[in-house]
Amino acid sequence: MSNKITAENLLGMKSRGEKITSLTAYDASFAHILDEAGIEVVLVGDSLGMVLQGESTTLKVSMDDMVYHTTLVSKSCQRAMLVADMPHLSYTSPEQALINASRLLDEAGAEVVKLEGGEDIAHIVDHLTSNSVPVCGHVGLQPQSVEKYGGFKIQGREQEEADQILKDAQALEESGAMMIVLECIPATLATTITAEINIPTIGIGAGVDCDGQVLVVYDLLGISGRSPRMTKNFLADSGNIRDAVADYVDAVKSGGFPTDEHSY
Repeated sequence: MSNKITAENLLGMKSRGEKITSLTAYDASFAHILDEAGIEVVLVGDSLGMVLQGESTTLKVSMDDMVYHTTLVSKSCQRAMLVADMPHLSYTSPEQALINASRLLDEAGAEVVKLEGGEDIAHIVDHLTSNSVPVCGHVGLQPQSVEKYGGFKIQGREQEEADQILKDAQALEESGAMMIVLECIPATLATTITAEINIPTIGIGAGVDCDGQVLVVYDLLGISGRSPRMTKNFLADSGNIRDAVADYVDAVKSGGFPTDEHSY
């Protein structure tokens, strides 16, 4: 097995124009498949609330849920970087955020925590990174704010919104975030953000020019019961899970995924 993926590795990939691959996992078996396939970043997403627990949003996922599933996934991530979501209302203050992030890192084995928000949470990201907690940001469509949006809707189509999302990404970088997820924003905006900041961008429904791509693994396999535009069923052609993941890796690395069909 190759050496463990680090933040320095991901920065090097960005500088060389090498695409970063990421998928979600919620248990040891799936994490093992992703790790063996060469996925650089495995995300224990609060998407588990929807694809595992059957909820319509991620809002009911608890810290205990995240700690449990991150612990399972950590057992299989020998090479991949392990990122875990901070669930809804788990980082309402810098002090609370540090306590909960420490649970994911020290108790569950995560290497990075992911928070949704931009300028509004920059002070929390700064507090975490100042206390040696690696942070991944998340801007654009923020699933934990879905009730505010009135549903899962593309963000950044209006110029004022686009300008704010760029400011959010810049604020996260300045606060010490080591990478940022860009979700459901126009591909042109994602291209601009990727060029403007020095840390890697990981897109989902944000076009091919992001430094990397992430999908919910159950969407990639066509078993989540939903088919949002930014996803593709890689199992349909491959016929088995390992080949589907390998095909995803190849498609992202070659720039073959996402296409315009999967972007906004």
